[in-house]
Amino acid sequence: MLIRKMAGAACTAVAALALTGAGATSAAPASMEGGRAVAPTGTPPTTSGPTTTSADAVAAGCWYSASHWWCNNVSGAPVYASGTSTVVGYMYSNPSWFICRSDNGGYVGGPHPYRWEWTQADNGNWGWMKDSWISSETDPLPVC
Repeated sequence: MLIRKMAGAACTAVAALALTGAGATSAAPASMEGGRAVAPTGTPPTTSGPTTTSADAVAAGCWYSASHWWCNNVSGAPVYASGTSTVVGYMYSNPSWFICRSDNGGYVGGPHPYRWEWTQADNGNWGWMKDSWISSETDPLPVC
């Protein structure tokens, strides 16, 4: 395998192509603001129920209990305002509860690269957390 160093402008050009998706055929949402991922738009409901009652939902990661979906997450994860990259609060609790999920936000990486979860930050503000801050599998959450 041959590895070469790329210098200055060449490296920047490759990075720009990668970020803009030039030449890509993906239909991924273009949800970026100043080079940062943007949370999905809209305000989902503040409550949701389970979409399944099977034991598989609990084994998969997030679980439903006391009117909320609970997931393990990184303590201190930021929560963003809808449709922006503005932080409205932080989630210091772990596990934390979530209402629903959306796969229509900005790129966040991980196994669900465009997924965000609707929640309430510890300061009481509602917003979206990047799926990449959640270690539990979030597929059991209902779609917003």
